[in-house]
Amino acid sequence: MSIAQSYSTQLIGLEAEIITVEVDISNGLHAFSIIGLGDRSIEESKDRVSAAIKNSGYISPKQKNQKLVISLAPADIRKEGPAFDLAIAIGYLVASSDMQCDTAGKLFLGELSLEGNIKKVNGVLPMLFCAIKNNFKEAFIPKENAKEASLAQGIDIYAVSSLREVIGHLTGTEILKKICVDTLFDNVGNPKDTTPTSNTTDMSLVCGNETAKRGLEISAAGAHNLLMYGLPGTGKTMLAQSFPSILPPLSYEQAIEVTSIHSAARALDVGLITHPPFRAPHHSASHISIIGGGNIPKPGEITLAHRGVLFLDEFPEFDRQTIEALRQPLEEKQITISRAKGSLTFPAQTILLASMNMCPCGKAKRKGCLCSEKMIGNYWRKISGPIIDRIDIWVHIDSIEYKKLASSLQKNQPTPKLNPETSLKSGLKSKSDQAYWQSSAMAARILKARKKQQERFKNMGRPIYFNSEMGAGDIEKFITMDDGARFTLEASARKFSLSGRAFHRTIKVARTIADLDDVEIITSKQILEALQFRKKTS
Repeated sequence: MSIAQSYSTQLIGLEAEIITVEVDISNGLHAFSIIGLGDRSIEESKDRVSAAIKNSGYISPKQKNQKLVISLAPADIRKEGPAFDLAIAIGYLVASSDMQCDTAGKLFLGELSLEGNIKKVNGVLPMLFCAIKNNFKEAFIPKENAKEASLAQGIDIYAVSSLREVIGHLTGTEILKKICVDTLFDNVGNPKDTTPTSNTTDMSLVCGNETAKRGLEISAAGAHNLLMYGLPGTGKTMLAQSFPSILPPLSYEQAIEVTSIHSAARALDVGLITHPPFRAPHHSASHISIIGGGNIPKPGEITLAHRGVLFLDEFPEFDRQTIEALRQPLEEKQITISRAKGSLTFPAQTILLASMNMCPCGKAKRKGCLCSEKMIGNYWRKISGPIIDRIDIWVHIDSIEYKKLASSLQKNQPTPKLNPETSLKSGLKSKSDQAYWQSSAMAARILKARKKQQERFKNMGRPIYFNSEMGAGDIEKFITMDDGARFTLEASARKFSLSGRAFHRTIKVARTIADLDDVEIITSKQILEALQFRKKTS
């Protein structure tokens, strides 16, 4: 009888591919088949689409004596999920002459309910970017995905709630309004709302541990990996939970990138992610959930933490295989998952934030410690040399004096105001000042240091945002040290037997410290502070 086409998309990893929905109707005994390597949810779409068409005022395909074949092309790509329902329904209605419209350049995304309503689908943002790349002019998406879809620019997007609405618009009887482009960012790509979305503790509320706070500040400024170790109850987890409060918000490009990843991974709770994600999986999490994988490779926690933080509490309690699998992504800032059905590469530009005790019981040879030397050795050996080399900052968390804890309980004490731009040159007194360690003040210093890095790397042939991303060639190009710093570094490298990787990472940390100190040439002061945070050999 007739043939028609409509268009949808299929996610492959974090990217999308245009899928052509071809509908052919011919005379014969009733038959309804969907071909093109679809999964069970696509096979079941025959019933959803038929009921939705019937309840939208048209004759159901299952009530007609005809042979109906729907092909999802290209046929060698595995199709999964219910997002093809809307495209199948529109293609059928055009092929059956129930409606007249031109579907060229139009993308249809949405799951149909039996009533004909359109339900939310996952991965809308990367799907829309795929449509823009392929010169599509219009897209019809579920109304529940409207906030997420508003980030896409360069295509007319219509948020619809039912099949009737789509038909009305395509036939000209009920013209829909395009959704507005997102306005959460200003003209230069900075978010208008800089308030962290998660409930975090202000850094100033963490008693003492100024050295740890300084380490976290350096880590946030240059995206350096950090590990905290010490007795239980000394504030390691609290410091980690305060870490997001000092991170600057994402830029427009980064927000789109992170939101697309979470959308494709079915982990998007809000319409737009404007702040660095903070992922904190339990130490019982499986290897695949952390790294990614599966028969059809999917991103893991390290990819969901892209442009943010991956916090691994009780670090040695994670599976040894999982810890060792962090080697490649921590170095290359991406991870490749290879399976028999294909190989996919996922981004993993994240700050590793980890914490651990001094021994399995946590008491570290103090009164009541039951750990033998062998047990303590095995505990620390869970973290191999290559992983130790990839952790730039090691912070020992000291016990807090009870007097200081008691003083923190005093209420109605006015907090002295301090200029957020105050540097560490202001003296030891300012380092312990509560105002100096307020999250807002730390975030201001970190943002200033990050802007220096953006200016430094703006003309690079590849995207570099932080000092920690520099390669050996970049270090020679961008790092300048005076003679005293060079001598201190060489002497310390010999004394502590630093590997080549640790040597370069020490320089990168020193460069970040210099950015926080607002100096261009690295001196012995920055080198010594960077070495202070290196893991000491026993």
